[in-house]
Amino acid sequence: MQRVYDYAVIRVVPRVEREEFINVGVIVSCQGARTLAAAVALDPARLHALDPHADIATLQRHLDAIVRICRGDADGGPIAALPARARFHWLTARRSSVIQVSPVHTGRTADPDGLCARLLARMVLPPGPVRGA
Repeated sequence: MQRVYDYAVIRVVPRVEREEFINVGVIVSCQGARTLAAAVALDPARLHALDPHADIATLQRHLDAIVRICRGDADGGPIAALPARARFHWLTARRSSVIQVSPVHTGRTADPDGLCARLLARMVLPPGPVRGA
């Protein structure tokens, strides 16, 4: 059975005035499967190519908080206690900060459980080697 889902790509914009960013994660909401999940993969080398002075540890803590909020963890703060759809909307709200998200996109899937990992591989992780080259 196909289920509708929404997702946004998490971006780090180390120097907001330059508008350069790297994709570092995804947030996925599938109401039909009662799923709200996030996955992050911050690559320090890619980030330091944009800003050699970026504070990796602080960014990682904030990115990890997004994952905790999606899971509804108690240590995710008051936002983590909201209903899942409200958390998704709060996390995907437009902001002008070092951590931003893309516009929300919609899709359909028969496998909502593996969706977060597939989107992370497609939208964030470096592509694999080219076959036949």
